[in-house]
Amino acid sequence: MLIKNNIRLHKIVSGTWKYLVYSLLTCSVAYFINDLWLKDIFIYPSFIPTILGTALAFFIGFNNNQAYDRWWEARKIWGSLVNNSRTWTRQLLYFVHPAESIANSQFEEKRLRLIKRHIAFLYALKENLRTENKKEYESYLSQNEIEEINRHSNKHNAILSFQSKDLDELYQVNSIDGFKFMELNKMIVTFCDDMGKSERIKNTVFPTTYNYYSKAFIWIFIYSVTMTIGNAIGIWSIIFGTLVGYIFFTIQSIGQTLLNPFQDIRTGIPLSQITRTIEINLLEMLDEENIPEPIMSVDDEYIM
Repeated sequence: MLIKNNIRLHKIVSGTWKYLVYSLLTCSVAYFINDLWLKDIFIYPSFIPTILGTALAFFIGFNNNQAYDRWWEARKIWGSLVNNSRTWTRQLLYFVHPAESIANSQFEEKRLRLIKRHIAFLYALKENLRTENKKEYESYLSQNEIEEINRHSNKHNAILSFQSKDLDELYQVNSIDGFKFMELNKMIVTFCDDMGKSERIKNTVFPTTYNYYSKAFIWIFIYSVTMTIGNAIGIWSIIFGTLVGYIFFTIQSIGQTLLNPFQDIRTGIPLSQITRTIEINLLEMLDEENIPEPIMSVDDEYIM
């Protein structure tokens, strides 16, 4: 995710120079076709780029709005996971108490496992959304849990099942009263909801026709612009047509970078940073000594 308001010019050029080249080539071809052949047959009508440009602006605007909605929804989901993770840990620390039917050491072990296993859930969800295979979640699971979870295709969902099982066991031995049990169980349901929402965004492919037709219409538009103004200003139409094409292609590409918010790219949601932040917060609440370092930004421009 970008964290700097001002981006260096060479960063912008390095990511969009190809659109400038494509536009220049297209406008050059359009101008010479019109100048050497087409203008002797008929004058290209000026109303075509006018109408097409207006329609194209609405089309790209709608595309970019939908892309941003996907990105912002993903950001809200993981913002919710941050807040609810802290609440989950706080409730386990202060809502759950030892009972006569369970040894203190066993109780503390189970409560600690519920908190650390949640960190494993977050890492497993992150790896699924980014199609990674780092298995960072295994450091917070026992060997038996790892073996059981590896039998499932949806590992983060399997981890939530372990959470429900342990929570129910604490309720059965009266370490949690009925009301507090419902509150903790509601947190698991919320985590499951956020998990499902994230998976929905990842697995729902944005209609490829939007991207295809957007690019096709931009080609036609800059071709029309160059041919239309070429009759008035000559070869300078290549420069102006290139500028128009570069602007439209760049705006369209901005929306494309937001379509898949969980990708490991500069404009994506910083899942690594968010997950590490939750991990640090939860370990600090447990008074752990070995706490990992925060994820640092790259050149103070973006964070993954």
